[in-house]
Amino acid sequence: MGCCGSTQPREWKPLEQRKCTDIPWLLLFILFNVGMVGRQTSTGAASRLISGYDSYGNTCGQKNAKIPGIELSGRDHTSRKYVFFLDPCNIDILRRKMKSVALCVSKCPDAELKTYEDLTKFSTANGSDLCSYDVQPNMYSSHPNRVTKCPTLPVHPSASLPVFHRCIPVDISCYAKFAEAFITFVSDNSVVHRVIAGVMTSKDIIMSLCLLALVLSLILMVVIRYISVVLVWILTAVVVVGSIGGTGILWWLYVDHSKSVNASLTALELEVAKDNQKALLIYAIAATVFTVILLLLMFFMRKRVALTIALFHVAGKVFTHLPLLALQPFWTFLTLMLFWVYWITVLLFLGSAGSPVQNNQTGLVEFKMDGPLQYMVWYHAVGLIWISEFILACQQMTVAGAVVTYYFTRSESQMPFTPIVSSVLRLMRYHLGTVVKGAFIITLVEIPRLILTYIHSQLKGKENACARCMLKACICCLWCLEKCLTYLNMNAYTATAINSTNFCTSARDALFILAENALRVAAINSVGDFVLFLGKVLIVSCTAFAGVLALNYQREYTVWVLPLIIVCVFSFLVAHCFLSIFEIVVDVLFLCFAIDTKYNDGSPGREYYMDKALMSMATVNCLVTNILLKYLYLCSAEERNEYHFWKN
Repeated sequence: MGCCGSTQPREWKPLEQRKCTDIPWLLLFILFNVGMVGRQTSTGAASRLISGYDSYGNTCGQKNAKIPGIELSGRDHTSRKYVFFLDPCNIDILRRKMKSVALCVSKCPDAELKTYEDLTKFSTANGSDLCSYDVQPNMYSSHPNRVTKCPTLPVHPSASLPVFHRCIPVDISCYAKFAEAFITFVSDNSVVHRVIAGVMTSKDIIMSLCLLALVLSLILMVVIRYISVVLVWILTAVVVVGSIGGTGILWWLYVDHSKSVNASLTALELEVAKDNQKALLIYAIAATVFTVILLLLMFFMRKRVALTIALFHVAGKVFTHLPLLALQPFWTFLTLMLFWVYWITVLLFLGSAGSPVQNNQTGLVEFKMDGPLQYMVWYHAVGLIWISEFILACQQMTVAGAVVTYYFTRSESQMPFTPIVSSVLRLMRYHLGTVVKGAFIITLVEIPRLILTYIHSQLKGKENACARCMLKACICCLWCLEKCLTYLNMNAYTATAINSTNFCTSARDALFILAENALRVAAINSVGDFVLFLGKVLIVSCTAFAGVLALNYQREYTVWVLPLIIVCVFSFLVAHCFLSIFEIVVDVLFLCFAIDTKYNDGSPGREYYMDKALMSMATVNCLVTNILLKYLYLCSAEERNEYHFWKN
């Protein structure tokens, strides 16, 4: 059934049947990836990327054809297999490339060469010429253009990369100029060196603290089921006290300013005092309205908050029964890293593809993409976003499938041995097309948002205030739309895992269920997200505190700023990855709970699937429903019609 099918809610039949979904989208995705791979390998840039090429269009390690107009092209470099840069530390940050002449050499210098005589000795001993091809080794010291034709002295020791034949300096201090240029806010270069030295010296402590953040995240995912009640009610108390206290302070300030307004003030002071008094009155009234609305919402949503606590408790039990869920961030991160490495490799293919063109300013050869090839960069950028979203969506579908299996399996004896593995196999066999379609929808929103963000950064300081405001508003709206679609996609994947329906049907069914439980959704997304945020803050705080103690114990680490920043950022990322899995589990459990309470009532033949912690919530709902039904039975026809009118 497509997006434009019947709007009648379907009968949910958890795990009863399984079929392939959204096959055309899977075929489209396969064709898209074939285009990414095939087009790059057909460009002929593989040899230039792997073997490297010099500044005259010659590929190292092979015999080259003459390029018209380039004097030093068409050379036989069969014995010269490595690319050597005359000034490897001269890096153009804006263009992200080395501003250096490149030559093909037979050996990388493995020792420091301080003088031109050392260059001559190295060339004579190894047969590796480090100056331009038109300069003989015996002329290194006396050539008039040796400054531009020969490498910058001293020549640092270098080694060839394992796959790509480039001579890269082994001493990281070679890139000190790059680091100092990158950190533009530091005026004293010695600070940069001290910071880098502190990071290098404290690398063991940094790695230990990152491991601590990982362990704390795993522990929190299990114990949050026990502390969620305390966290939620502490949060509630803080919000209530903060809102009432803030409102009271604003009214006290208003009264105090009202008393200070008198005739003894000058005209200017009196005008300022009245403006402040008026502003405080507006703030106090707004705070009062906000506090009253907030208290009313918390009063009416208190049972929904209890449901959030119960879901957190059950989510903690899910992780104890399905411990492999905790490994999902590892697999997702590893898959993303492998894909990004592949993507960067293909991007390098594109960078070395095209036709040789001589630069009019430098006289050196550059490869420029022309024809259809120049549009491959955009094709490649779309692939980066779509495939990355696809990998993240696969994680969501895997987790949803495992939790759905756990929830809707009545007996543990019927549970698969590894629900995670079963969910992965089910995804690969039936639902890859659904994941592809959901990822593509996110990509359609993300691409214009990134384009507008790029335009805004390029026009910073040039556009007028109105244009800047409109750009920011569009970016904000697209960001909000992306977050809403991501949440809807997650629930659509859950519906697919339950009913094995296609993406559009699953999204529609999930939307109906969420709309029927709007207040519960609001409570879970507000209270639950804040509790998880507190968990992230707790992990970062504990890791940072341990880092301060460790760095204080090792007094030789004089600069703490960068190591602590690295540790805090990494610990937050780790906590976010793991607690995001917890958040997905809570969302899946809620949709399962909503479906369970809608189609089951605990009677024989319609028993609940849910955990005992959620059973009390369902029992209360069922009791209220029975009372209403008995009331309607005793009511007149007009009263029943009035009830259904207000219900709808």
